This record gives sequence, structure tokens and C-alpha cells, in this order.
Amino acid sequence: MGGRAGMLGPMATPQLDIVFFDVDDTLYSTTAFSERARRAAIGAMIEAGLDIGLDEGVGELAEVVSEFASNYAGHFDRLLDRLGPEAVDGRNRAVLVAAGVVAYHRTKSEGLHMLPDVRVTLETLRSAGTRLGVISAGLQVKQAEKLIRLDALPYFDPRAIFFSDQVGVSKPNPKLYALACRRSGVEPSRALYVGDRPLHDVAPAQDAGMHTVHYSGAGGKYANACGEVRADHTLDDMRPLVALLRDQYGVG
Repeated sequence: MGGRAGMLGPMATPQLDIVFFDVDDTLYSTTAFSERARRAAIGAMIEAGLDIGLDEGVGELAEVVSEFASNYAGHFDRLLDRLGPEAVDGRNRAVLVAAGVVAYHRTKSEGLHMLPDVRVTLETLRSAGTRLGVISAGLQVKQAEKLIRLDALPYFDPRAIFFSDQVGVSKPNPKLYALACRRSGVEPSRALYVGDRPLHDVAPAQDAGMHTVHYSGAGGKYANACGEVRADHTLDDMRPLVALLRDQYGVG
């Protein structure tokens, strides 16, 4: 676990003013949640009459999401298109789609949980008075909903939460990170960003002048990805972040 900053005594002047976090596959396991939610949705559609095996349906839905992107609103409609009328067998398509939507959102309501090591870390940092923020790519209401469902809002400075859809700049553009720092009233050199994607989180944040942590503890699809730029620190458990911030940046 390396870093650009030198070792500091616990009473040293802090070198950071804020620590920003990504949301997806950082605060919670987006990948694991998506798999559970899609399986629940296909199961509900099968119960409503869709003629397909569960594993086959989950696989087809995953392809639809990959091809049309995660924020597309018509995943279930496109799934039925590609399965053809024989899979519907004359049933009302809207009922099948609604069954999938309800099951997906039920999973979201009941199964969206912050990772335990992340919650412990955020609790500790908040208790120590560390200023925390969010920089996340995605649709603003969708990303804000995740923070609320995760019960994450109490940990973050409400004036330091930024969604790409809201500010007009998205990952991996370094301007997103620079803008978040500027609007938070801090210099990038005095900010640290924690994210799971080397190319979309680490590299642009460093280009903006921030310190970075590559976190792989969520086990997402980018957990083992490599980028041309190495993060200042690499963690597969969030809890050591507390000591890292204290010992190398004088924070906490």
C-alpha cells in the first residue's frame, strides 16, 4: 500500500480537506445486486407466463442490458422482442413486463445494502470529523435514490455530492473531479477519491490532481482490472482506509 505523501505523526497538519467516494461497486456491490435483481425479475415473468428457463432468461436479459446500457428504460420490452411471440404465447406483454419491473424494484427495496466494511469505515471517519463527499456517474435521481436506500446520506456533506448527469460532465473526464473539488471549495491536491474502476475513477481523478484509492472489496466486474495509471493506494477492504488517512495524510 503505497502513497505519494510521506509518513506523518498523528498530530501533523492534515494534508486532505475531503475524501470523495464513488457509489456503484464502492459503497455497495452493484454487480451482486444486479444479478439478484435480474434473477428475481425473470422468475416473476416466468410465473406470469413467460416461456423460458430461468438461467436462459437471466442470460438474455444480461445481454440486453449490455447492449442497450444500464440506464435504458425498456430492458424487459427488448427481452420479449428477442424471445419472440412464442415465448409470450398470446399473453398481454404489459403484464409480463410489469411482473419483471415489480420484482426488480422489490429486490431493490429489500436487498440494497451497504458493504459492512464500508459502513464501519464511514462511521469511523464521520465520528472523527472527516469531511466526506460523493462523485458518481449516472442519472441524478437514480444515483440519489441509491444513497437514500443505502442509508448513506448522514455520512456525507450534503454540499459535496455530485452526479455526472447533474453537472454536465461524466466519467472518465477529469473535469468532473476538478469541478467537484472547486464547488466543494477545496484544491484537488487536498482531496482523495475512492473508486473501483482504474480507467474511470483512478486515472481521471489523478489527472485532476487528486490522491486516489482503488477499492476492489465489492467484487465488481472491475475489481481485478488494471489501468495504465496506478492508484496511490489499493484496498480490498475499506477499513484500513482509516489508518491510511491518519498515518499518511494526518486526517482523523
